[in-house]
Amino acid sequence: MSIEVKIPAVGESISSGVVSVWHKKSGDFVDAGEALFTLETDKVSTEIVAEKSGVLETRAAEGQEVKIGEVVATIDDSKSAPEEKKTEKPPEKKKEPDAEKKRVEEERKTPPGKEKPLSPAVRRIVEEEHLESEKISGTGKDGRLTKGDVLAAAQGQKSVGEAVSFPPSAEEDRQAQPETDRFTRRKMSPLRRKIAAQLVMAQQTAAILTTFNECDMNAVQELRAKSQEAFTKKNGIKLGLMSFFIKAAVEALKAVPVVNGRIEDDDFIQNNFYDIGVAVGTERGLVVPVVRDADKKSFAELELDIAGYAVKAREGKLKIEDLQGGTFTISNGGVYGSLLSTPILNPPQSGILGMHKIMPRPVAIDGKVEVRPMMYLALSYDHRAIDGKEAVTFLIKVKECIEEPKKLPLDF
Repeated sequence: MSIEVKIPAVGESISSGVVSVWHKKSGDFVDAGEALFTLETDKVSTEIVAEKSGVLETRAAEGQEVKIGEVVATIDDSKSAPEEKKTEKPPEKKKEPDAEKKRVEEERKTPPGKEKPLSPAVRRIVEEEHLESEKISGTGKDGRLTKGDVLAAAQGQKSVGEAVSFPPSAEEDRQAQPETDRFTRRKMSPLRRKIAAQLVMAQQTAAILTTFNECDMNAVQELRAKSQEAFTKKNGIKLGLMSFFIKAAVEALKAVPVVNGRIEDDDFIQNNFYDIGVAVGTERGLVVPVVRDADKKSFAELELDIAGYAVKAREGKLKIEDLQGGTFTISNGGVYGSLLSTPILNPPQSGILGMHKIMPRPVAIDGKVEVRPMMYLALSYDHRAIDGKEAVTFLIKVKECIEEPKKLPLDF
């Protein structure tokens, strides 16, 4: 009996995704619970697993966009694994180089009376240009014809200077893009398209303003150095900077509650909880997993949450619920060397705090010039909901908590 593998619903407002990579191929035996492919949506990437054991037959190609509920594969659960796996591993004699070479050459040849297997795109060109496919030398796998092979053959039939053009088509175009040294064209991933849309929407729908300040990181650095060994030994994770800034942001949100709210239609929603989003950069783009109830968590719990999200983000295993419901966001451009920037709001939130690179700079301390490790801070906020005085007060509160960490609820 064949079981259909359908694209599951992975979150509200998500109607489609892209099959980014198949972990199993057609004809492979898969076990129940084994990952079949990775589905990339405009919010997260998630692995889709087999519901039952059997032999897989794929129907969607890598890179293909698919709709929720669409059938992308079938699993024949009437076939079992042991017999097939045993027959797949017979002892083979080592082939001589000449014999192997001869085998490859024979595979590239077309058996008499049979046509070479053609992809839809290749077959279309062959038919339109009235080409004889058996007379064209294939450069693809096992001697198969590629689009480039038939285009070259078609060009040979044209008069000198006449252009051959075909509209972009099919799955083969995704694998064989036109070669050029000047540029490379590739389709944006759903996640990158969503990020682009969100950033533009934030700029168009909010009155974004940024205020700046700087903080002396000396006290935090000394406290970390003093407590690092005991903290790591006790909790199995290092004491980082982000936990200090999450704690400081929570204290500032409590002092200036309006920054922890959002505008919804004609209403202002005041959040009385503190779910802090922490921006994480990945190869697929920027994602913002949310640390829940940050005000109730210890430094160790915050560091464990952050580390766990970072690993899941890099491996593409974040769930949709990991990214939803944040009330405020912190972005650390300093890890990439950014000295100063103006972060863009993460809708529908009204505020985002930007951290930056720690730089030794001369500052005046008690009338004397000293070199201190300084960091620029940036708070971007929605001026429709937050006034300048409130924004500055918030940023100064963060600065005070970082420069005097004893104002934070230290629990290590």
